[in-house]
Amino acid sequence: MSASTVETTRQAGRSVFADLEPHLPSVSKPIQYVGGELNSTVKEWDCAPEGETVRWALMYPDAYEVGLPNQGVQILYEVLNERDWIVAERTYAVWPDMEAVLREHRIPQFTVDAHRPVGDFDVLGLSFSTELGYTNMLNALDLAGIALHAVDRGEHDPVVLAGGHAAFNPEPIADFVDAAVLGDGEEVVLAISEVVREWKAEGRPGGRDELLRRLAVTGNVYVPKFYDVVHAEDGSIEAVVPNKPGVPFRVKKHTLMDLDAWPYPAKPLVPLAETVHERFSVEIFRGCTRGCRFCQAGMITRPVRERSIETIGDMVENGIRKSGFEEVGLLSLSSADHTEIGDVAKGLADRYEGSNVSLSLPSTRVDAFNITLANEFSRNGRRSGLTFAPEGGSERMRKVINKMVTEEDLIRTVAAAYSHGWRQVKLYFMVGLPTETDDDVLQVAELAKKVIAKGREVSGRNDIRCTVSIGGFVPKPHTPFQWAAQLDHETTDERLKKLRDTVREDKKYGRAIGFRYHDGKPGIIEGLLSRGDRRVGRVIEQVWRDGGRFDGWSEHFSYDRWVEAATTALAGTGVDLDWYTTRERTIDEVLPWDHLDSGLDKDWLWADWEDALDPDSVDVEDCRWTPCYDCGVCPEMGTEIQVGPTGQKLLPLSVV
Repeated sequence: MSASTVETTRQAGRSVFADLEPHLPSVSKPIQYVGGELNSTVKEWDCAPEGETVRWALMYPDAYEVGLPNQGVQILYEVLNERDWIVAERTYAVWPDMEAVLREHRIPQFTVDAHRPVGDFDVLGLSFSTELGYTNMLNALDLAGIALHAVDRGEHDPVVLAGGHAAFNPEPIADFVDAAVLGDGEEVVLAISEVVREWKAEGRPGGRDELLRRLAVTGNVYVPKFYDVVHAEDGSIEAVVPNKPGVPFRVKKHTLMDLDAWPYPAKPLVPLAETVHERFSVEIFRGCTRGCRFCQAGMITRPVRERSIETIGDMVENGIRKSGFEEVGLLSLSSADHTEIGDVAKGLADRYEGSNVSLSLPSTRVDAFNITLANEFSRNGRRSGLTFAPEGGSERMRKVINKMVTEEDLIRTVAAAYSHGWRQVKLYFMVGLPTETDDDVLQVAELAKKVIAKGREVSGRNDIRCTVSIGGFVPKPHTPFQWAAQLDHETTDERLKKLRDTVREDKKYGRAIGFRYHDGKPGIIEGLLSRGDRRVGRVIEQVWRDGGRFDGWSEHFSYDRWVEAATTALAGTGVDLDWYTTRERTIDEVLPWDHLDSGLDKDWLWADWEDALDPDSVDVEDCRWTPCYDCGVCPEMGTEIQVGPTGQKLLPLSVV
């Protein structure tokens, strides 16, 4: 279905549920399409004076079961709907069986809240946490009757807006999105809404281009059509320059300061169908300055901004009351790093002792873990598994990636856990890191064996388990490793096989070690999309036209489809799949995202990349507790690190 096949006579904002309902019994998990979740919001289509209502369709481009728990979308949904002049609804990727129904019966992509056509909204906001959702975006656009290419859209088509971590390099989808936002969304979506509201109230002067221009000149919204990309003869980028007056040369990320002023979600959505996370999540702080060189999330979310212990306590209590969830997850990139995490854990454990409420700390660093903390979180009798991420198997690799965790740290930590009643830990590693050798990977097996041996020793039991989970390293923009060559998938798979065989062949420890990994092929495609430029858009479109959907799901992913599409779509450009993935970059190369400002100084990133390759370099410590390392974020963004302690204690709520 394309824009030309969608009915043009229907009333804007009319629900399509009457058309949809008869077909629900024919699709899998139909409940995911019906809406009506606890705490969902349905507003009148015209909730403000004529011409002034601003309407957002928010999409997490994956299935309902993955998309509904996404906290970023939930927060924006709530922030927008708090304004009486904004309508915000949600839409998710539909499964192939539902897609077939929509195409056969000419039903457009719809929201789950009021089942309104996505194409009727003013803004379609997509949150990308992974680049592998790009084909789902194209499918949703096509099902919605929205022209695939931004250049073909009319005045009344939605502004297609990308956000999330992948938006820090939106160039591969520049042909398909009208705009992109970098960084935190809470304040900027309201600012965008104000611009749209004013433009509509004035009678849409200048049409779509004028609206996009108004967004672009703010400096916080990237509009790809207002930038020209110049290529050199060898296929590399020579320059990215604005082509419209008033448009900035660099677009800055938005950083939300004072998280206490934004205690969202205050009305968490409770899913009707089973989802990947059945819990209420509270983000206890944002940002990370540990300096792991592979970690894009840590780099682009700087600086660290903590929520106070009182706000955390209020959010937990409110969320439990409003949702009925019995598990609460305290989230951040490394939750145990919160300066008051000990008081938070004890205060919450005291408050909910004897109740059905359980607490979890999904993200824990080896060197931030302690048994007192773990015992507080398991006081109600429910012990969640312990997961630690050494990332590199050898001491040398951990130095390369600036993961300052020693083997002694890990063994001491797991010994404490096993001696206090835990029977299983999960260890997460990466394969394919810069300078890695076969021996570095095989050290993962040796480390796992030592973990099992220590667990048996301190517990006096033989039912000790350790699960080793391996992920492939993908170089990401705005990190010191953005210049690194990606390991080819054949070598990745060879190293994983050697590691798996080494574990299985060990008669003493092999049976106690679980081994989980993915082959190297999906990582290569993620690498293509992560560091690609606008030419990669042709590849994405070809994959979608060839049937690509849900590429983040192993059962739907086809490496051959992507390779064939890349070969065809990139023919004659002078670049190919390897050029984007397994090739190391130089300091002089213009990177596709250089005009997008994460606050990080490029010279600082390059110096850190050189340090990674220097075996004699000094570790880069956490700048929360050391002098500034001049990464550039705080002065560039006008921000500062915000950490406790506040000196407050979280007291149990009084019973009324």
